Amino acid sequence: MLKLYGFAVSNYYNMVKLALLEKGLPFEEVTFYPTPTPESQAISPRGKVPVLGTDQGYINETMVILEYIESSQTGKPLLPIDPFERAQVLALAKEIELYIELPARACYGEAFFGTTVPEAIKEKTRAELLLGFAALGRHGKFAPYVAGDSLSVADAYFLYSVPLACAVGHKLFGVDFLAEMPAAKALLQRLEENPNVQKIAADKEAAMPAFLAMIAAKK
Repeated sequence: MLKLYGFAVSNYYNMVKLALLEKGLPFEEVTFYPTPTPESQAISPRGKVPVLGTDQGYINETMVILEYIESSQTGKPLLPIDPFERAQVLALAKEIELYIELPARACYGEAFFGTTVPEAIKEKTRAELLLGFAALGRHGKFAPYVAGDSLSVADAYFLYSVPLACAVGHKLFGVDFLAEMPAAKALLQRLEENPNVQKIAADKEAAMPAFLAMIAAKK
């Protein structure tokens, strides 16, 4: 059986978890906070989550895991078979990660955990997010899903990256990055009604107190 290593508060962990649930695959969740020990680094070389445990060994990096699941497992397709269409989905997912999730992450500390982020970093984040959301508006189809008429890995990146970036926008900049993208807002609502998404949200809420306690202990 596949094993998903990580923790329920991680947005990248939840991207993979959604894919596994949507495909109807049996898997075991293994709570895993990477630490700088040989045992931990044997599972996650860079100390990142998620990691997928297979009969052959461990696989890290979210997109690699998602592509492995798609190519090796049965269930609902989350990537097109056609090479060009597949490339479009993967490009959208990568754009969301590089130009929305990662810039926003630089400000998560101040937006969510009470730490202070230097003004120069916040200014850089705001500028990059404006460009990132503009690119999403141009490339995303939202018909009704990010890449077209069916749910794909691009939607997993969208669902678990865009709301966090929007929260950064509201809390730190007073900006609604989706103000000119009503179809994107509608998609978020549609995704939030998905039973698997609701399960993941409930699991995250249940895990949040322990996660926050761990963060507080490190300060």
